[in-house]
Amino acid sequence: MQTILDAVLIGKVAPLGTLGKKSAIHKTPVSERVAVGETGLEGDEQFERKHHGGPEKALLHYSFDHYASWREEWPAGTAGLARFEKPGAFGENLSSRGVGEHDVCVGDVFRIGTAIVQVSQPRQPCWKLNLRFSRDDMSRRVQDTRRTGWYYRVLEPGEIGAGDSVERLARPHPEWSVARLLRVLYVDRDDRASLEGMAALDALSPGWRKTAAKRLESGQVESWTGRLDMPAG
Repeated sequence: MQTILDAVLIGKVAPLGTLGKKSAIHKTPVSERVAVGETGLEGDEQFERKHHGGPEKALLHYSFDHYASWREEWPAGTAGLARFEKPGAFGENLSSRGVGEHDVCVGDVFRIGTAIVQVSQPRQPCWKLNLRFSRDDMSRRVQDTRRTGWYYRVLEPGEIGAGDSVERLARPHPEWSVARLLRVLYVDRDDRASLEGMAALDALSPGWRKTAAKRLESGQVESWTGRLDMPAG
């Protein structure tokens, strides 16, 4: 797989919505090349580091091809349509076309510019998307459509910029696409064989492996309410 980056995006912590919440989900493209290190792009911020950013979620890649689907499904005449005109609506750091969740596998290693990165996990949407799009069910729609994007960990720091190729160097787990992981987590939720595979998948981020192991142990699906629904207060 090889594609070209259309945009590299960064964001600063800023107010989100009208309820006093903060986030750096608003990302804007940069024209210059950007240094990328273990925790992401130079100049990019995250407000709640417990849930966003860090070595396992250093870079978020989102397919711009999804934007056409969002536009088609969005209520006509609403202000939210303007968000789908250019990259950055979903808090992504990297935007490209021609590649999506079915094309990328956990553990895939890519060269982007002079950096080497590895797919670590799919993105799990949270309630801040609801504020971002002024729609109470947006996080659930991202989850239900499984148009989530995916995260990279950084194996070798470097510099990246718009126009760089995203060149795959290795694929250790071709059977574990991002799309399959999302399906096991959200659709085939009691597929024990797949959950066992996820729990033992060394290239998958520890949080996802732990979720699979807990589901196997308890026989129950974890609650998604706290992640997807706007908290009170």
